[in-house]
Amino acid sequence: MEKILNLYKKYKEIINYLIVGVLTTVVSLAFYYISVFTFLNPDIPVQLQIANILSWTVGVAFAYFTNRKFVFESTNQNKLQEATKFVSSRITTLLLDMFVMWLGVTVLCFNDKIIKLISQVLIIIGNYVLSKLFVFKK
Repeated sequence: MEKILNLYKKYKEIINYLIVGVLTTVVSLAFYYISVFTFLNPDIPVQLQIANILSWTVGVAFAYFTNRKFVFESTNQNKLQEATKFVSSRITTLLLDMFVMWLGVTVLCFNDKIIKLISQVLIIIGNYVLSKLFVFKK
């Protein structure tokens, strides 16, 4: 048990990021799937991107608060500046997400649910790097 605890302490930030990343992905995907199963049609490119942006917005709000508290343990008093950097960095990965969805679903005609999952893996990696280097740097 002590070895596990020592490993956790050594890799705490990455482990917590993966946990928060998975939870953020679940929140984002749930909102996406609810959107496309209830009021948006992913076969219509504009509605596909609307669902994507809505799920991104919900995911980013959830991610900011959980990353700030549990992953990077930020003590920055200027939360507005920090949140602005966070959202700005996430816009970069939103553009990547939109491109992957456009390419995979609109151009290549793959299943939108599968492409969304693939896109999320790329997004999690990109978001960690940007958060670590740009938003929550110590």
